Amino acid sequence: MIVHHLIAVTFAVLLDWFVGDPPDWPHPVKWMGTLIYKLDRIMNRGSGKKAKGTAMVIVVLLIVGGIAILVTSIFYHIHPAAGIFMEAMLISTAIAQKSLKEASLSVYDPLVTNNLEEAREKLSWIVGRDTERLDEPEIVRAAVETVAENTSDGITAPLFWAAIGGAPFALIYRAINTCDSMVGYKNEKYLEFGWASAKLDDLVNWLPSRLTSLCMIIMNRPMYTTRMSAWKMVRRDTRKHPSPNSGWGEAAVAAIMGIQLGGINYYKGIVSKRATMGEELVPLEKNHMVAANKIVTATVPLFLAVLWLGGIVFEVAISWCQSTLFI
Repeated sequence: MIVHHLIAVTFAVLLDWFVGDPPDWPHPVKWMGTLIYKLDRIMNRGSGKKAKGTAMVIVVLLIVGGIAILVTSIFYHIHPAAGIFMEAMLISTAIAQKSLKEASLSVYDPLVTNNLEEAREKLSWIVGRDTERLDEPEIVRAAVETVAENTSDGITAPLFWAAIGGAPFALIYRAINTCDSMVGYKNEKYLEFGWASAKLDDLVNWLPSRLTSLCMIIMNRPMYTTRMSAWKMVRRDTRKHPSPNSGWGEAAVAAIMGIQLGGINYYKGIVSKRATMGEELVPLEKNHMVAANKIVTATVPLFLAVLWLGGIVFEVAISWCQSTLFI
């Protein structure tokens, strides 16, 4: 069965690369967002918010996982090829390589013509920080950080879980990630209600984020240092990041390009100081946005190869155990 998942994962990557997420098409993540929004309004009130937030996540995962299992089971019952096709379709909705690239380059294009106002506006569509007064280097930093951080969240982590459990696991991962993005804030409203969402998101991203960072370093030769030194820099810098997972992609991209990410951001006028990632060997410029996407493009094939290798080793090990135990 895991080979079926791996074939579906490979086709999903190709489907996302060539088709992406057309804005007019129905999308499971939009439906997840609607469900989470409604449950948030109903349940996020009164006392016991931590328990209610945990229940909310469980309800979302049961609904998303149940529907995904039902749909894929029906198609596999028709024919294995039909099941693989449906899995590929569903997994492709859980990844966003094409849309991530398009979103970041939509900020790059205005910078080429020195249109900072348009670049700031396009940037505001993909980041949560204030963008109204950012100069070009800060616009570039925000866009590069978005690409680096979302490489795991938006591409490799859902592929990782899809390789293990097919489309149901990929969509369950995406549901966890969506819960965290909507309610996993450390503010008065969501500190307790979003606790379970944030903790679960940290858990499911722990291994994929580190594996993604390592694949980045392997597949992209650092411009100003060795791969070994770059990896040491990554391990040094990720300890400074407030998230246990997000810093791995940012630190790897910074080390590869010889730039520095992190610093001071503003959110609704409130200052937020983020630890710096990498060393500023060269100043940030718009071409780094293109380079960041090239790093992602080079990383995904190796990540896929690692998933295939792991899946084959697992299948061989299971076959060996079965033949040995049941001789």
